[in-house]
Amino acid sequence: MKVNIAESNADFTQEVPFAFTVQPSDIGAVADDYTFEGPLVIEGKVIHTGSCWRAEGVIRCEKSFVCDRCLKPCREAQEHHFSEEFRRTGDEMADEDTNLFEGDLIDLTELVRDTVLAAQPLSKLCRPDCKGLCPVCGADLNEGDCGCDRFVPDPRMAALQELLAKK
Repeated sequence: MKVNIAESNADFTQEVPFAFTVQPSDIGAVADDYTFEGPLVIEGKVIHTGSCWRAEGVIRCEKSFVCDRCLKPCREAQEHHFSEEFRRTGDEMADEDTNLFEGDLIDLTELVRDTVLAAQPLSKLCRPDCKGLCPVCGADLNEGDCGCDRFVPDPRMAALQELLAKK
C-alpha cells in the first residue's frame, strides 16, 4: 500500500488521493479473539504541507467476534479514521516518533495495521447494554429474566450478617 507523492513535491497543499483494498492477514492485522470478515477498504489522501506529508483517511472493515457477556457470535461494521505525518529520511525535523520514508513512495501498511488493531475495544460486546448470562443457571438475560436468586452479599458485611443471624 504505497502512495506515489512525486506529483506533490513541488506543489504545496496538493492532494494525492489513494484507495486500497487489502486482506487483513496480508498486513498482519490478526488477533486471537476476533477476525475481520472480508477485506479492509482504505480511502484517503496525502497532502504536502510544506514541511511534511500528511496522510489522512478512513479504514472500513467488518469484525466478527463472540460477545464477552452473552457468548453469542456477533458482527460489527467498523470505520476508523487516521491522520499521520510523514517526513523524508534525514529530515532534521524528524524525531523518534516520526514516520519516515525514502524516495517518492509513502508506505501506509504499518499505519493501517496499527490503526485497525489499536482501535479495537478491550471488551467485545454485542451491544452496550448486554446483560450477559445468569451466573446461577446460564440463561441469556437479554431474552428475559430467568427467576434465579442472583443476590451476592457484600463480603465486608459478612460479620454483621452473622451477628444478625444469631439474634
